Amino acid sequence: MSAETTHKPRPAGSATTTLRRVIVNLLLFILMAVAATGVGGLLDNLFTRADVLAESGSSSLALPLALALVGGPLAVLLFRALWARLLDPAERLSAAWGLYVSVMYLLSLLISTSYVVGALAALAAGEKGSWKNGLGYGIAWAAIWAWHRWMWAHASRGPLSLSNVPPVLGSVLGLVIGVGALAGLLGSIFERVLEVSMSGTSLGTPWWLGALGLLVWAAGGMLVWWWHWFHEATVKNTSALADVALVGIGIGATVLVFLWGAGYVLYSLLRLVLGRNEGFSAVLGTAPAALAAMLIGALAWNYHGSVLLQRHGTVVLAARLVVSAVALAAAASGIGVVINAALALGTTSLGGTPATTLLLAGISSLAIGGPLWWLAWRPTHPADPAGRRIYLVAVFGVSALVALVTMLVLGYRLLERLLGDVPGGGLLEHTRAPLGLLVATALVAGYHFGLWRYDRALAPAPPSAPPTGLRLVTLIAGSDGRELGTEITAHTGAKVTVLRRQDGQACSAAPALVLQALEGLTAGHVLLLAGPGDRIEAIELAVHPG
Repeated sequence: MSAETTHKPRPAGSATTTLRRVIVNLLLFILMAVAATGVGGLLDNLFTRADVLAESGSSSLALPLALALVGGPLAVLLFRALWARLLDPAERLSAAWGLYVSVMYLLSLLISTSYVVGALAALAAGEKGSWKNGLGYGIAWAAIWAWHRWMWAHASRGPLSLSNVPPVLGSVLGLVIGVGALAGLLGSIFERVLEVSMSGTSLGTPWWLGALGLLVWAAGGMLVWWWHWFHEATVKNTSALADVALVGIGIGATVLVFLWGAGYVLYSLLRLVLGRNEGFSAVLGTAPAALAAMLIGALAWNYHGSVLLQRHGTVVLAARLVVSAVALAAAASGIGVVINAALALGTTSLGGTPATTLLLAGISSLAIGGPLWWLAWRPTHPADPAGRRIYLVAVFGVSALVALVTMLVLGYRLLERLLGDVPGGGLLEHTRAPLGLLVATALVAGYHFGLWRYDRALAPAPPSAPPTGLRLVTLIAGSDGRELGTEITAHTGAKVTVLRRQDGQACSAAPALVLQALEGLTAGHVLLLAGPGDRIEAIELAVHPG
């Protein structure tokens, strides 16, 4: 079994012990940051000595030298005292130690990546005079990151609480940097190609210096992502945090990038075909960046979708609901903008925004978000009410919040127009935007509220207590533990505690066979072993009192 399940819960320590752990780890965090800043400042002065010292003299060394000489030794002394205490398993299990390592790991990774990759990108872009600025800080924080990575992976003193946080969020950080830089690089290339095709001139040489800088950023971000995703085996991590990051960032964020890019590309094409009195360059100004975002977003979405297929059904369902939510937001926004454009036709002042432009923007958002929502939500297919209940409540709640804010804006616009002398159009001109959003939100809320009531009517009655008296099941399973626990609770009404095996292998037997193993038992507490393979074993731990 994994570390989270093999260690027995430690008894609650005294308030003094908890406070001591919090204070010690907080002081260590501050001293580490102070020491890293001081050493980084000294290295930065060393790298840029010809420029900095010539202007400010030796006074520029005073602050970083003080930080390094005061913070460094104190950090080492405090760390040695804390490191000796970590031989106690209770100290390793403390949330304060896990939180310190996780936060300092991520902070040092973010700062060192920003400075080091930024310096290399500036050098690649031809900034020979300023590329060294900040490099010293990057090297100092990179050393802090390497030190805390060693602490995190230490076999006998590494944190047992929050141990999944550094690799998971490290991969997220690398993915965000890498995908953003790749999209920017591809967008700059598309922009130059568009300029050449429009003007007929050659590309020239200066333009690619900026592209080289973006290439370095992309390489740095992808290196950080690769290190945590593959080297630290985050791709095989099936913890709750890893699943949330995969669904929220790997699927949800990449789908959002894809939808924005695809929507803007379609909007630009519609303006070219149907727009009036608009220049070619004005219409396609942001189209290269949008096209790059669409392609990179689709690529990242496709890859994480392939990783998602290796997860259990609950995570796959959550990812599909996230895609549905993002697409629904795009489609609802399109509906609101279309209504806004329709109302604009009856106004005397359009506020500088043509109704045709609004209409094309709304159609683009609806045309991209609507089909994707249909494919992800599958309204014509039967669905498990229990699986989407939380989603329906969340969508209805968000819709209610948006409707409330929109009604406040609408009321303000109405009173502002009726009670004051507001120039620039009539009443409809001032209220058409919130009216369009309110109608779209009402449609979304009404549809999902109806589905929620329908699912609630079809929901089975709560399971009655089983005649055997089964009240508690301790389930030892692999990656399918949560699904099996849900099935057991639904069919027996018993409370299920899931302990996960370290190998993570799912049970190859059908869920019906797992449930069958519980039949005929008279105990109130049962230990159920599911897997590896088709192994199923039920052990009665306590007989329920008659």
